[in-house]
Amino acid sequence: MDKSTATVISCKEIAESIWDLRLRMAETFSGEIRPGQFVGLYPGSAARLLMRPISICGYSGGGETPVQLRLVFRAGGAGTRELAGAQAGDAMDVLGPLGNGYDLDRLAPGRVLLLGGGIGIPPLLGLTRALTERGAQVTAALGYRNGDLFLKEDFEAAGARVLIATEDGSAGVRGNVLDAVRAAQAEADVLCACGPLPMLRAIKAYAAGRPCWLSLEERMACGVGACLGCVVRTRDIDAHSRVHNARVCTEGPVFAAEDVEI
Repeated sequence: MDKSTATVISCKEIAESIWDLRLRMAETFSGEIRPGQFVGLYPGSAARLLMRPISICGYSGGGETPVQLRLVFRAGGAGTRELAGAQAGDAMDVLGPLGNGYDLDRLAPGRVLLLGGGIGIPPLLGLTRALTERGAQVTAALGYRNGDLFLKEDFEAAGARVLIATEDGSAGVRGNVLDAVRAAQAEADVLCACGPLPMLRAIKAYAAGRPCWLSLEERMACGVGACLGCVVRTRDIDAHSRVHNARVCTEGPVFAAEDVEI
């Protein structure tokens, strides 16, 4: 984990309030990046001191080649709106990579069903690429509010079979990602999901004993496990806190579904 300065390559809006930020990391940026991890971005305003956790959508480089990150996020609050205003050439402080990602050895090869809802979709794109490179058969069920299907073509280019659900029925199946999965009669050996809590609860129940991995979305302040502001109740006792809690920013954000109570 490092705090380093990145240079903005580009930042553009790809759907309503959804921004695609590309960063070139400084040489001091190190550490292996795994799908499911995130970074903390620091807005430039002195009035907003806390980092903003943004999941890693894609990455390239390493070694002697500068690392480039792709971060796709929703500009909702003041901090993320400030990040969305970044211009090419701007400098940006980045903390990371943070958190625990997916254990690819447990997922591939095989039939993997990825389920993403809203801003939970972007981190599954990097996972799709990693899995298809390992020979997995990937089906990605993506849930949107409407027909603004950001990243759909990226998933297809990465080798996934893509299923679409929209709340308003303007594209794909009207409903949620599980409605799309049932309509397509998609089968899988293992499931991975990222999205809002009600969706994750439904997917945990749907998995019905199959291996299922959930990437939790929680508000984070420090991103390094110090503030205990993002704890989730767990089946087992956490070695750090000695209670049935785990810190999403450090022990997660990816958990086995049976290990967390949501």
